[in-house]
Amino acid sequence: MAEAADFQGMGPSPARRWLRRTASLIAGAPLVAGLLCGPAAPSAHAAETTEAATSSRSVDVSLDTLTPVAPGKSDTLTISGSVYNKGKQTVTDAQVDLRVGPTLSSRTAIDRAAERTGYAAGIDPAPVDGKYTVKIPKLPSHISRDFKLSVPLSDLELNEDGVYQLGVSLSGQTPAEPFDHVLGIERTFLPWQPEATEKKTQFTYLWPLISSTHLTAETGSDEQQTPVFEDESLARELAPGGRLEQLVSLGSDLPVTWVIDPDLLATVDAMTRNYQVKNGTTTVAGKNQALAKRWLRSVEAAVQGRKVVALPFADPDLASLAHRGKDISGSLSHLQPATEVAETTVETIVHAKPTVDFAWPVDGAIDSSIVDVATSAGAHKVIARSDSLRDNLSYTPSSARPIGGGTTAVVADARLSTAFQGDMLKTGTSTLAVQEFLAQTLALTLQVPGKERSIVVAPQRMPTASQAQSMARALQALNAQRWTQPLDLVAAAGAKPDADATTKVPASSRYPGQLRKQELPVQAFQDIRTTQNTLDNFKVILTAQDRVVTPFGRAIDREMSTSWRGSPAAAQLYRDSVRTYLQSLTEEVQLIEKSQVTLSGRSATIPVTVQNKLVQGIDHLVLRLRSDNPTRLSLDHDKGIAEQPIKVEGGHSQSVKFAASANANGPVQMTAQLYTEDGKPYGLPMEFTVKVSEITPTVMLVIAGGVLLLVLAGVRMYSQRKRAAAREAAAEDAEGTEEAAEGTDGPEGDINSPDPGQASDPTPDTGPESGDPSGTGEKVDR
Repeated sequence: MAEAADFQGMGPSPARRWLRRTASLIAGAPLVAGLLCGPAAPSAHAAETTEAATSSRSVDVSLDTLTPVAPGKSDTLTISGSVYNKGKQTVTDAQVDLRVGPTLSSRTAIDRAAERTGYAAGIDPAPVDGKYTVKIPKLPSHISRDFKLSVPLSDLELNEDGVYQLGVSLSGQTPAEPFDHVLGIERTFLPWQPEATEKKTQFTYLWPLISSTHLTAETGSDEQQTPVFEDESLARELAPGGRLEQLVSLGSDLPVTWVIDPDLLATVDAMTRNYQVKNGTTTVAGKNQALAKRWLRSVEAAVQGRKVVALPFADPDLASLAHRGKDISGSLSHLQPATEVAETTVETIVHAKPTVDFAWPVDGAIDSSIVDVATSAGAHKVIARSDSLRDNLSYTPSSARPIGGGTTAVVADARLSTAFQGDMLKTGTSTLAVQEFLAQTLALTLQVPGKERSIVVAPQRMPTASQAQSMARALQALNAQRWTQPLDLVAAAGAKPDADATTKVPASSRYPGQLRKQELPVQAFQDIRTTQNTLDNFKVILTAQDRVVTPFGRAIDREMSTSWRGSPAAAQLYRDSVRTYLQSLTEEVQLIEKSQVTLSGRSATIPVTVQNKLVQGIDHLVLRLRSDNPTRLSLDHDKGIAEQPIKVEGGHSQSVKFAASANANGPVQMTAQLYTEDGKPYGLPMEFTVKVSEITPTVMLVIAGGVLLLVLAGVRMYSQRKRAAAREAAAEDAEGTEEAAEGTDGPEGDINSPDPGQASDPTPDTGPESGDPSGTGEKVDR
């Protein structure tokens, strides 16, 4: 970005005049040396310069703190840090000095100054008053010493508003160089704007609450559908000092616009109740409910009365969709539902109504295809970045600008947005980043003092705890509102655009190659389509669809998350786990395998059993049975196919009976298959064999003859037994008469009475012949 060489409306300061005079002398020195010494002099001078630069880096100077970061007139500047001797020789008679250079004329000048290393005589300014020097008599090799400098701002003679470069140097002597010279220097910036400017920069800072995927697609079979987490890493982020805890506690006191992934809120909300955590092949109960509840309460308190922007659920990777997924059928259809559920999720959990009209591609990099995908989800505002949508102006224009089709690009400033992307764990690194950030904001404001502009900062999506702390320190320094004043993102998107700002969206070929390498592959969207098709076929048979559609719909959203960038193996593993688990649920509804069935008779019923192991009931299924040889064995009134509707309660099985008619002997292959009501096959077909053994009329005649012979034999035996019994009775009567005639005593009672112990006719030992027809044949079931 081209910028003006100097701030408009400002004359040269005394320090700047000093720098110009010094630069003129330095520029003239080589010419004089060349005239006096001939051609060899420039080479000697270059070697001397190189040697001096190398020598000035033998001691590492670290600036740990600088307070106040944006001082006023009556403040005292305090700088603390350390010096470390990296060389092999002991440094003696050392001292730490503060050096204040002239104001830097542009944002580009700040960039160049930040890149400089080593000391350059004539370019780096002289030390301030010697009374502020810290003496270090001896600094052995590989030893460090701490220092602290305190200088009243009134003694620095800062005569004009602007960004001053500060240098903290260590000078001393070594045995190899026994003269006083600079051995190390560290530079930073001092923004000097003690009084508020007339036209302040409208300043918008996005504060993202986004995390990676922690929930699996699995849920318990209980009524609450207990969620299953991959691990407890999210709890560490929510704990005091954790990344997400720091973002909320710091952001609650800052004038920022919250940008939230609703999936994070939904995941933490799931932790507030019973949940399970994977532990190898099993799961264990999660124990961080209290932590999750406390964090959600803090989020709710932080966002009340503030602008909240909700990204589509799970923060889908818009660039991957645009470049790899849009040609896979159904991929773009997930965006609109993800946007709709985002608003409901945020409002339900933290009771704040969010704005869902913004899309945020990775690193603000856009092209025409990304904008098309973003707007297909209902977004009318796209958060871009100035290194993607470049302006060729001498100043930084306002962020908002129309890019056609009723869409507004909100172009975040690239320098400010990337200011805290490095490792901020070291206090020295954080201090330098904060000072450079503040310097850039002041330089931006002073570019065109009479022109008020609206600037947006969109930092990294998932700042670390140390990065968030550095960001907070920088924003707290702007609270005095001497050159900026806060503005929320919605207002910034509606600000009057700069007429000279770029509105042409880059072509797809301009998309950064490094970002393109991190995109989700085409295979990812093919996997998503397979999972979605399986879910669509499964849900139509369920009586409680929400128990399956909701968790798997959100899991599919997570498969497209921006957080998978740079982790292709983990992304593939997650997609595989979602697909596998869904397939296992569909297989809970299945046909029970049958063994061979033997069919005797002309007609019979063939049972087929449907098993439902799901917790909920199934409906809207049709079971179809097909005979591969209808001539031999037909179904449903001489047809080759019969079908019946299926409805099975959860945890139950149901046997369905099909009427069959046998026309000839022999084996018949049967195929049973479940179908949804719209005619799509459900599950795998089940095949079994029916062995037909029909009973012919000849066989029936033989059987009937045999039965008749048995009946006749029985009648004859019965008659013979009756005659024998009659003869025995007659013989007994004759013998009794003789005894009576001889006067033999007998039992008491009437002699003419029949004998009470006399046996009656025996019961027949065969049953009467039945005239009922024989059975229709037996069904054989597993």
